[in-house]
Amino acid sequence: MPAEEKLPYCSDDQSKPFRVASSTSYDRNQTRYWRDYLKLRCHPVSDELVGHWPARPESFRTSLAEFSEQVHELAQTLLLLIAEGLGLDGGFFAGDLSGGDTQMNVNYYPPCPDPSVTLGLLPHCDRHLLTVLSQGDVAGLQARYRGRWLLVRPVPGAFIINFGHQMEIVTNGVLASVEHRALTNSAVARMSVATLIMPKMDCLIGPAPEMVSEANPPKFREFVFREFMAAYDTAAASREDVLEYFRIQQH
Repeated sequence: MPAEEKLPYCSDDQSKPFRVASSTSYDRNQTRYWRDYLKLRCHPVSDELVGHWPARPESFRTSLAEFSEQVHELAQTLLLLIAEGLGLDGGFFAGDLSGGDTQMNVNYYPPCPDPSVTLGLLPHCDRHLLTVLSQGDVAGLQARYRGRWLLVRPVPGAFIINFGHQMEIVTNGVLASVEHRALTNSAVARMSVATLIMPKMDCLIGPAPEMVSEANPPKFREFVFREFMAAYDTAAASREDVLEYFRIQQH
């Protein structure tokens, strides 16, 4: 879209249901990241919510509503299967744990003149429960595994599923949140669409009783999701710093 049509939506106010911004809201040593993005609430779809979305291009609202409904259905199916795989009730993740406002980040990484001086997005783990990510056909996503950054190559027609911090906490560490980052490149633009499945703000979160035993005592204390959101901002999305707020020290 032309710059003048995007300008009214440009904002760093995280309470807005639809906004355009650059870099990230997490300040680590005043580093800037090579990213423009749309951040919006996308589910549950309602006339009021759709009214906050731009009317141009004409297909945007209809396409976004349809995509949001289908991704939400996919996420709920995945959560049911994850619960069953862990030996939990199939509806364990239904309700408040996945019933918050679903958010979406549409990330645009333009070609960067010098990829050695900045990233597209800082290393972080997602603060919520589950991310359904479409990363397009240009590589750039890296995941941290055993101390190494591994490139996650695009698979045509496939989504990437990231476990967020809440998944690690409710499973008592069995399913770890995935630290990841986005690289830049000097040749081509890259776009990704991340749909973020969130708990409700007042949802009480802690290790599921079924995931706790004498051999595997609780690793995290209970909290409400609103408290976690505040701690995540304070920790500037640092994986270890944010988990330290909620980790139970073992003696």
